[in-house]
Amino acid sequence: MEPLPLARRMEVLGTETAFEVLVKAKNLEAQGKHVIHLEIGEPDFDTPEHIKEAAIKALREGYTHYTPAAGLPQAREAIAEYISRTRGIPVDPSEVVITPGAKPIMFFTILALVESGDEVIYPNPGFPIYESMIRFVGGTPVPLLLREENDFRVDPEELRRLVSPRTKLLILNSPHNPCGSVLTRKDVEAIAEIASHHRFFILSDEIYSRIIYDAEHVSIASLPGMKERTIILDGFSKTYAMTGWRLGYGVMRQDLAARIAQLMVNSNSCTAAFTQIAGITALRGPQDCVAEMVAEFRRRRDVIVEGLNRIAGITCRLPGGAFYAFPNVKAIDSDTNRFSDYLLTEAGVACLSGTAFGEYGRGYIRLSYANSIENIQEALRRIEEAVRTYRARIKV
Repeated sequence: MEPLPLARRMEVLGTETAFEVLVKAKNLEAQGKHVIHLEIGEPDFDTPEHIKEAAIKALREGYTHYTPAAGLPQAREAIAEYISRTRGIPVDPSEVVITPGAKPIMFFTILALVESGDEVIYPNPGFPIYESMIRFVGGTPVPLLLREENDFRVDPEELRRLVSPRTKLLILNSPHNPCGSVLTRKDVEAIAEIASHHRFFILSDEIYSRIIYDAEHVSIASLPGMKERTIILDGFSKTYAMTGWRLGYGVMRQDLAARIAQLMVNSNSCTAAFTQIAGITALRGPQDCVAEMVAEFRRRRDVIVEGLNRIAGITCRLPGGAFYAFPNVKAIDSDTNRFSDYLLTEAGVACLSGTAFGEYGRGYIRLSYANSIENIQEALRRIEEAVRTYRARIKV
């Protein structure tokens, strides 16, 4: 067979390690091994019944055809109302683009704004698709180190040092994946001042904005003068346990929204009609399901963080949002690829090496506590036992 003549750009395209670990874990389960899944970043709750019923009703009513590329008018209106209410800014439906999942907003924003030679500052550790997409379009990724001693929040002074005349875009993510950190109002105000002064755009990934515990969510778009240079990325996957529905959206200035819709035409055509109808119900229907899920995540967070901090060689900060713990395991092994693989193959605990989220994730692992307290407690027991045997085996 002749070599596949791939375009050179494919050489720089990254991946999302969570899905690779999931495949490996499933293969182990097929061989009879019991695995506790703490690797995948999705709520373990079912989509609320009233949302599912809305989708079923929509299918029966004929919402099975193409929609406008930017989304159904009534769905864009519902999202505009929701963002206006939760971010405290006026939003017109023409500033909303609905996509199959929130990831396309990352891809399309970077594709529309970033040219070869442009620099994009992004959080590291951070969601791996940020860097992957920056490289794919020919931009220059500039990692912004999130330090544990700063609770994994952006340090505005460190950001200021990274900005150059070539800076085109800054990516923010709060609450943050993988660290669970939440930017304070003071943080966001300082970042906004830098962005305004240097006139770069901000892609604000707010997909976890409703999964927050002891802090407030502050969208940088809500600050004076920032709406016109901010692209809000949000969606339904995390808040309403709708990961498989593939329903996300971006909110941005109208002229950019028109260009993002153009990219939709050229790639996905549109987002499924019946899922958009379900999304309207999610936003306008009862929200007690969200409150109950967040309350349960808080209980799980407290259990896993307390348990991790009891294990010799592990320390873990208390995350303020999302559903991830990001413990420091440097005292056990700085090679967290090796350590996380051991936890999976020997202890039956699937997690991710911090390096799956960038070079500055070295020495950490990510655990998703989107699992039952019973399973989390068993995972903690297995991890504690595995740490003892691991140290003896590799002599670190």
